[in-house]
Amino acid sequence: MKNVLDREVKWDVDERFALPDLGDIIAHGQLDHDTVDLRTVYYDTPERDLQAHGIQVRRRDGYDDPGWQLTTSWTAGPTELRWPPTDVPPAAMTKLLTGISLGKPLTSVATIHTMRNRYRIRDPVANELCAEVADDSVHAWADERLLAWREIEVELGPHTPSVPKRLTDRLRYAGARPSRYPSKLSHVVSPTPSTEPASPAAHALVRYLGTQIDAIMAGDLGLRRGHDPIHDTRVAIRRLRSTLRVFGKLLDRSVVGELDDELRWFAGLLGDVRDCQVQRRRFNEALDGFPEELILGPVRSRIRNDLQSIELPARERLREAMDSPRYLAIMAVLREWRTDPPVDPDTTTAELIRKTRRASRKADRRLTAALTDGEDAMLHRARKAAKRARYAAELSKPAGNTKKTKQTIKHYKRIQSVLGDHQDTVVASATLQQMAVEAGTTVGENGFSYGLLFSREKQIAEECRQQARKLL
Repeated sequence: MKNVLDREVKWDVDERFALPDLGDIIAHGQLDHDTVDLRTVYYDTPERDLQAHGIQVRRRDGYDDPGWQLTTSWTAGPTELRWPPTDVPPAAMTKLLTGISLGKPLTSVATIHTMRNRYRIRDPVANELCAEVADDSVHAWADERLLAWREIEVELGPHTPSVPKRLTDRLRYAGARPSRYPSKLSHVVSPTPSTEPASPAAHALVRYLGTQIDAIMAGDLGLRRGHDPIHDTRVAIRRLRSTLRVFGKLLDRSVVGELDDELRWFAGLLGDVRDCQVQRRRFNEALDGFPEELILGPVRSRIRNDLQSIELPARERLREAMDSPRYLAIMAVLREWRTDPPVDPDTTTAELIRKTRRASRKADRRLTAALTDGEDAMLHRARKAAKRARYAAELSKPAGNTKKTKQTIKHYKRIQSVLGDHQDTVVASATLQQMAVEAGTTVGENGFSYGLLFSREKQIAEECRQQARKLL
């Protein structure tokens, strides 16, 4: 499997369009021309689950890089994953898509045949491709329909930051127009039906939900690829759960159902892995600041081995969960929400702001109570309330007083950060206590260095409480 960044710009043209001179787009550039016969077959589930999340799967023949491609649009530019050509979708690719396709089989949904006049502009000094200009005559079949059109596609070379202005100007002057379609497939296949919000407030709510769902889907794909988007995925789940809690009355409760509890279950599995990562980094950074004479025994290796013995089983539980019916049921709900969000289309700005202010007041009350009580659990609850207040302000920002909302976001972000540091000390202290006990009963080890680390955590916890009091 190969991973590349695909950057291209499309232009609509008619049959009378004449391609302008491309020979001097870059100084002393070299222009190569050839013609290729291309065929692309697109795949999706019968319910168009991939299309709903902005994913394309296709098999290409006749290209310089024939084979299977999976394209996403969650990053700054579409990212393509590639596999060699096979008669059926590669098993590795379908496995990666399990969470997004909901485990359904992929079938062909469109076939596109392109006769391409290809012009490659090269920099002779750097000996590399600057841009490729393709003049495409296209015939497509989908849902028993036959379509034909012509378009210009400009694909940038690996080190070309943007389409050269001279090329853009000449295409426009010749009659080319920026394409209405982001891809050939979108020209052929109708967009996934979706609900349009009727008010700016409803639009803000729908957009925020969609952003979190996209992040969760990107996290699913990243985890299955062996990457580690655990933090970003947890944050997206937190934001989504916060939306359910704060703005729940503006949503269709019959659709929301038990989603909050199910998201909490999956976030907990992610958290079991993430906590080990945070603690390992935290302890090693602390030890880096200690004089070597205060590090008695194999402290670093115990930290590494003990945390690894927790993290590896946690990762296995996470992998098993992601293939379970319970997890796929969560993904099925999110897929429906992506195109049919359970938002009251007539939600007003006043309702949105009222809910946001209520979340802020609740966060203030919880922080006051927690600082009065002093219990770690109360401070943790105050932290979660501060997060909900921050996320609610982020959501309502497009519909409210932008300057004031920015101040609100910044304020609760500070509180969240301080109380987050405090919660990290709580978790770290419990881990260090256990390590100290085990080291103290193991030949060749002792609990001295763990005691120093524990004392450091207690000092940080007190500093966090003081900072929280100032923020209140």
